[in-house]
Amino acid sequence: MVRYNWWYQFGYLSSTGQCFDIGNATRNSLEEFYRRQKILKHEFNLWTDSDVDRLTSDFLTKIQFNVNCSEDGVAGNGALMRLAPVPLFFHRIPSLAVELSGRSARLTHGDKVAVDACRYYGALIVAAIRGESKKDILSGQFYNTHQHWFGTHILHEDIINVGQGSFKKRRGYKDGIRGKGQIVLALEAALWAFWSTDTFEKGALNAVNLGDDTDTTAAIYGQLAGAYYGMPNIPEKWVDQLYANQLIICVAEWLQYLSPSDNRSPEQQIMVRDRSQYSTPVQQPNIINIIPSRQPQSATNKKSKQVLPRQRAESAQRHNNTFTDLFGCTRRPKQTDV
Repeated sequence: MVRYNWWYQFGYLSSTGQCFDIGNATRNSLEEFYRRQKILKHEFNLWTDSDVDRLTSDFLTKIQFNVNCSEDGVAGNGALMRLAPVPLFFHRIPSLAVELSGRSARLTHGDKVAVDACRYYGALIVAAIRGESKKDILSGQFYNTHQHWFGTHILHEDIINVGQGSFKKRRGYKDGIRGKGQIVLALEAALWAFWSTDTFEKGALNAVNLGDDTDTTAAIYGQLAGAYYGMPNIPEKWVDQLYANQLIICVAEWLQYLSPSDNRSPEQQIMVRDRSQYSTPVQQPNIINIIPSRQPQSATNKKSKQVLPRQRAESAQRHNNTFTDLFGCTRRPKQTDV
């Protein structure tokens, strides 16, 4: 939530240097989170917002600070579009990947259907990474055959309906598939794009051509499709034009390298925990300095500025430097590490 708030207020890791688009549910949750942080700041006599950002998770747990900042009944698609890093990181322990996929949604989208949409989609991504066939991933029996991943918490009936194939409509848009903001419709649209095509490119075009909330539908589709098809099957021209692509690849490789596993040796587990500390701002105080020293701007009513190629390149380099500061690493993992 601290990182999300940096993005919202300061444009942290944004491709334009500012938050140029944000959903109402996410914005409201982040503003509520910031309000709760200000209460902490007052109660514990902290001087700056950065001091609050540095508070350790152990301390926040001890004082029972609630990080789930969603209003009741919020079921937009924002939680689903940002999901991928969770199942990617925890794919070696599927039940944990599913559980934490749900928790990641609850931070900003508290309705059960939103949480369960992310649990279900997280499971599909894990299955794709683990090499399951497209037929099995899209099977109406997927939930039943992977029940042990979901534990005792039964999925919402609307998500079960999606899992049983409500998205399998030959004519797509003409049969009622819509890339809307509501999370069930968005999930159906992304799965339809994946089901109705046989390449990453065709599926992405199908997702966008549904209209409505095009970027979010494509982002949701791309998480599962990317896990299934793999980077070599994404059009090279798309990868080349992707903003900060080397940073994204670097992050992905470290996600794989640091990914926890029940099968790691004790030495590897210790190494993973030691390296993982760099992802926690409170343990690396100097990284707070990457936040711009300017007043936050509202994410609404702002005009996007045109970014020239040179500016984009310079911004990408800054992001690469930020990544080095943030994770405490100066190199990408070697193939032998992975």
